[in-house]
Amino acid sequence: MTRLTRVTIFALTVFCAGRYGIAQNTPLISGGAGFFTSTKGGNTTYMPIIEPLIDIPIGSRFLIESRAALGDTFSPNGMGYSHSRFIALTYLQGDYFLSPHVTAIAGSFLIPFNTFNDRLSPIWISNFQDGPIITGIGVMTGTGVGGMLSGSAIAHNKYSISYNAWFSTSSGNMQFDSTRAFGGRSSLYLPEKHLEIGLSYDRQLQGTRENFYGAHLWWEPANTAFRLRSEFARGHHAQGYWVEADYRLQRFGGLDSWIGRFEPLFRMQQTFRRDTIVSDNVPLVNTQRADFGLDYNLPHNTRILTSYSRQFSSSGNENIWETGIVYRFLFPAWKGKSE
Repeated sequence: MTRLTRVTIFALTVFCAGRYGIAQNTPLISGGAGFFTSTKGGNTTYMPIIEPLIDIPIGSRFLIESRAALGDTFSPNGMGYSHSRFIALTYLQGDYFLSPHVTAIAGSFLIPFNTFNDRLSPIWISNFQDGPIITGIGVMTGTGVGGMLSGSAIAHNKYSISYNAWFSTSSGNMQFDSTRAFGGRSSLYLPEKHLEIGLSYDRQLQGTRENFYGAHLWWEPANTAFRLRSEFARGHHAQGYWVEADYRLQRFGGLDSWIGRFEPLFRMQQTFRRDTIVSDNVPLVNTQRADFGLDYNLPHNTRILTSYSRQFSSSGNENIWETGIVYRFLFPAWKGKSE
């Protein structure tokens, strides 16, 4: 908590500097607040959580951004419920826009391996309450402490190519935990097809040196409410994939009709062990899981998430029931100056 206090004081100092130094660049406070339940084997766990995010622009080229997670977990212990509180700084980074094609990033950043960790992990974006089983492959501690270059290498009407290249040093700080590693991701996007294909590579440079390989495919057909997302990840000890599809029922009165707000979901995922030496943050046995979900998109950026999952493995099969409600908020820290 002492380290977190120092981080909080630092963030507030930067925040106030932006507030009084350049008042016309108004910081934005956004994020999500949610309440989730998860039932496994007849036992239900409850988790209220809030994930605030702040963007602080300083001038026309510099941006400070950070996200945190604050929550509680109430789990059954046989005689009642045990209580576990968590407060963590997800990341804290500074972005400097060198050119239309290059952004330099320094600080604690989300490792851009495949797409889930840096694009889909916020609670107000994910369709399912929990992430895919293979999420831990390739991201190591989830964040890196160091630097990254990011941007669009090529941009045409027919296609565009984006990239991320990063290096992280080793850090054992409670709020800035990271592994010495480097990696990168490159993606090809075809606007006419609304199709994105990408490849990722990471290498861990401390302890046992390992390579991680990833690939992703996203497809959102034009003029439809259908989305297909998928990833494949391979590490030294395990590999796997997930495929997720969702569809808004817009044909029945549009997206804002009471039927059009329903969003059926399906996700299939599998993991395969290459050995049982290290878990790679996935089960130590081959695992299959099918997730069936039905979300409802309420007005005012509120979503109801429900899902049923059936997991199969040699260690035992189980049913998982999950429900939740998430509210997305976004507002300026103060009223900005008019130009």
